[in-house]
Amino acid sequence: MEELRKEFIRFLASKNIDGEALAHAEQQLFAEWMQLFAQVHPKSFVAQKLYQINQVRRKYQLKK
Repeated sequence: MEELRKEFIRFLASKNIDGEALAHAEQQLFAEWMQLFAQVHPKSFVAQKLYQINQVRRKYQLKK
């Protein structure tokens, strides 16, 4: 489970999203997304959640 979380955090970082901030602020959304991420290919995940990813990116943009 911890390995999945790390992989998902890396995936979110590739989408310019601060995964740790998202996990802390919106635990339920993070858990739902991580569960879906574990079940589908990353490209399929993006296709299903594209609109939401863009909204979340605006709220939890990764600091560079």
